[in-house]
Amino acid sequence: MAVELSIDQGLAHLHLNRPKALNALSFGILQDLNNTLAQIEQAVEQQQVRGLVITGEGEKSFCAGADIPELLGRTLVQQHEGARLGQEVFNRISALRIPSVAVIHGYAFGGGLELALSCTFRIATARAKMGLPEIKLGLIPGYGGTQRLPRLIGEGRALDIILSGRTVEATEAERIGLVTRLVDEGNPYALGTEFLAPYLKHGLLALEMARQAISRGVQTTLEQGLKIERDLSTLIFQTADANEGMTAFVEKRPAAFKDH
Repeated sequence: MAVELSIDQGLAHLHLNRPKALNALSFGILQDLNNTLAQIEQAVEQQQVRGLVITGEGEKSFCAGADIPELLGRTLVQQHEGARLGQEVFNRISALRIPSVAVIHGYAFGGGLELALSCTFRIATARAKMGLPEIKLGLIPGYGGTQRLPRLIGEGRALDIILSGRTVEATEAERIGLVTRLVDEGNPYALGTEFLAPYLKHGLLALEMARQAISRGVQTTLEQGLKIERDLSTLIFQTADANEGMTAFVEKRPAAFKDH
């Protein structure tokens, strides 16, 4: 299958397995991703999964973007539906209650970078290359790139990358905050697992509410952002995990969070 899902020891592994096409996102692949995300959401609700690692098959590419030959001949209605589906899929990844990481070990262009942008984190090997080259095809990004990229790295840098369509090397990507960290070459899933491990020591509720405070706050005024933080910090205070964390601190022992 072109989209594979496995769950092991509390981690979901979503793997794009279409190496001959550089793991490009066809319309069918987007539909498969949507169906797979339903399984991940269910596993999260059943407390079977606490983190998500997304990888691509092969050494060349994480995901090379849209399946360009498939775009030729599309009607406006089909194109609008494709953009709607792509945005829906990536919004579902972004909205997951668990932290996620995209492991970029090769190309991440167009929709491939937009997929990575929907994750909580992005890590990349030194040979990773990424960008939003749609402008070179007379197009613009349609799966969230014009919205998520400036929110991540700032409007000026996003304008440069989108309007030039240029390739961003891994070292620059880390410097401007497009990727969270550069990592050594290795098995992509193992790299993602190792990266997420320090975060997953903490309670899932606190991780979720901290992410909400940040993501909701940066889209509004400082005054409204502070209110969001105040409300969420009050909600988390009454949870069993908060009581366990504070008690463990006083008793000088590691906390045993139960995600409730």
